[in-house]
Amino acid sequence: MNKSPHQSSAKDVFWYLLFIAMLYTSIVSFIAIVWQSINIWFPDALSYSYTQSSDILLSSMATVIVAWPVVLVMSWLINKDLRAHPAKQQLWVRRWLLSLTLFIGALTMIIDLVSLTTSFFNGELSMRFFLKVLTVLLVAAMVFAYYLWQLRRDPAKPTKIILMTAVGATLLAVVWIGLGFSLTGSPSYQRDLRLDEQRVGDLQEIQWQVISYWQDKDVLPDTLTDVVDPISGFTAPTDPETNAQYTYRTVDELTFSLCATFAEESVGDEQGMYAIPVRVREFGVYGDSDSWSHADGEVCFERTIDPDVYGGNEGMK
Repeated sequence: MNKSPHQSSAKDVFWYLLFIAMLYTSIVSFIAIVWQSINIWFPDALSYSYTQSSDILLSSMATVIVAWPVVLVMSWLINKDLRAHPAKQQLWVRRWLLSLTLFIGALTMIIDLVSLTTSFFNGELSMRFFLKVLTVLLVAAMVFAYYLWQLRRDPAKPTKIILMTAVGATLLAVVWIGLGFSLTGSPSYQRDLRLDEQRVGDLQEIQWQVISYWQDKDVLPDTLTDVVDPISGFTAPTDPETNAQYTYRTVDELTFSLCATFAEESVGDEQGMYAIPVRVREFGVYGDSDSWSHADGEVCFERTIDPDVYGGNEGMK
């Protein structure tokens, strides 16, 4: 008995489900690449974080690098099958999934335009927001137009549109992935940043142990060995790459210095990667000591304890 053209085999369902799943994954990840690039180019002082943008950018690029070739291969297999069996254009799985894609594309464009109009009425438009809205609108419009054409076309007629679309989309993805790497740096650079992030975390941990020691004894520790506490289990951390001890020294009765050797210059502004506010400062005084921003090479951070803020035995008398 001949199978109806509207009936789908297990192979057809697998091909189309995998194709659509990887297509959606690639589109979402591509938009994420563009958005996070925009975040880095146009940082928002209220919400920008280089680390977060960089992490999302890297994971999105990795996703596109893996998922997009799957989309191309499945698209080639599906179109080759359609040329051999034109009646498969009416497969329910094909029509339903492509129609769902059109629906999502249309809905995305509508929501995108509503968001843009609302922000315009509220006077909240910015270059960063406008570029993000434009990205979603253009991607959704291109996806909608292409798959509307796919639903209407005659698969028996030869066309270069499919090849041109695949080449154009691939070039677009390659360009943005290249831009992404120019913003995030090489894998070795990212490793250096993560090591530097660990160094900053180590210095922060030592800092609070020094403060705690001063609060208990009203005197700064002479060396890092003094803050080692076998009961709490604290041992002074060492450099994650060289295993060398961090440099600690006292400047006066209330001031101490912590030093580390960094592989790279810290990235981002005061809302960026290492701009971590600290409470160890002279009361009411702000400046470079309020962050852990650093250059490459050996950098020292000088901290002064304010007895009015941190107390101690003398401060409590």
